[in-house]
Parts: sequence; C-alpha cells; structure tokens
Amino acid sequence: VTHSIPACIGNMTINSKQLDESPVSIFAVNKCYVTVQEGTFFDGSGFAAFVREGYKVRSDVNITLEFRTTAVHGVLLGVSSAKVDAIGLEIVNGKVLFHVNNGAGRITATYEPRGTNSLCDGKWHKLQANKSKHHISLIIDGNLVQTDNPYIHSTSADTNNPIYVGGYPADVKQNCLTSKSSFHGCLRNLMLTKGQQAELFDFSRAFDLRGVFPHSCPGAEH
Repeated sequence: VTHSIPACIGNMTINSKQLDESPVSIFAVNKCYVTVQEGTFFDGSGFAAFVREGYKVRSDVNITLEFRTTAVHGVLLGVSSAKVDAIGLEIVNGKVLFHVNNGAGRITATYEPRGTNSLCDGKWHKLQANKSKHHISLIIDGNLVQTDNPYIHSTSADTNNPIYVGGYPADVKQNCLTSKSSFHGCLRNLMLTKGQQAELFDFSRAFDLRGVFPHSCPGAEH
C-alpha cells in the first residue's frame, strides 16, 4: 500500500495509553468533519499534480468535473508547455473561463452567470470543457458557451507539462491561466477524455498534493 487511508481516525490507544492530540509532525492530515460529502477538499493554499511525465492535449480533449466553492477566484485546471501551447480552466470574478492556445494565439470561452455569486454559492455545479481541434466550448450546468477561433489552421495544443488542478507551483509557467489564486472549495468526478479513452483522476494518487485532502469534502466543520 503506497497511499494513505481516506478516513477519520480517533481515540487511538497503544498499550492502553491514549495518544495525545499534539503530534510531533503532520503531513496532509486535516481535522474530521461532522458532515462529509464525497469529493476532494482544497484549502486555498495549494494544488494537485498528475501525470509527472507530461500530459499531451494535442487536438482533442474533453474535461468534466464538478465544483463547489464560495470564492469568486480560483484556478481549476491547467496544462501548459515550455512554449505557448496550453489549456486552462479558471474562475475569475465569478465567471468560468476556458482558455486554449494551439500555438497561434489564446482564445477563451467565458461563461458569465447572471449573478456574480451564483456559481460561487457553495453548491455543486457541473462543468464540461471541450477542445476539438480549433473549436472550444464550455458547458456549465447545461448552459453552452462557444467562441469563434480566428486561428482555424492551428489545431494542436502540444503540451508536455503535468496536469495541475486547483492551483500550480510558483515556479511553473501556465500560458493559459490569468489567475494565480489557488482554488478554495471542493472538486469531484474529474475526468479527461480523448476519443474513446476516458480517465477518472483519483486525487489520492496525485504525484504532488499541497493543501489538498482527497476523498472528504466538509459539509460542516467540527
């Protein structure tokens, strides 16, 4: 077993002696919650990183996830390259932005809700971001947004960096994100699909986790 148990542990005794609540060191251990939901909690300070060897978006990718937050800013996902090719998903001023750069220039699909806080209301919202060659679209809670792309001959995002979710390290360049704010809230059911191949990402198996707590999303803190 190489990853931690997704659970709460309490009242532990060794040789009839109860362990105290002040450990010498803590890594990726959070408090337990009175009510808990399925999902991964981001405390607003970090990120999760997948595919250490680099994820190749190329011509097509479909991203689906659900998010819950009360913050009006936050990075959802970014995949970049050393050049300009990249994709990025973020919440900026309560809007959801999906950016794509296939090498010729950045284009953005923007979902603007009626109220600034209507997506940042602490309730679950469904997001789907699709890149198909030079076409990009964004669907939030069933509402479709598309955008024109003047760079129709540029179709492949030749990315080679890891997938960063909920934020990214300070020394990492992200060509399709405008925000540096780490996501604060919960994510679940993150899936990336290429053609017929769908991959569901388990946050407990990320190669780097900072300020991210897999498998438990607080309903009410205890």
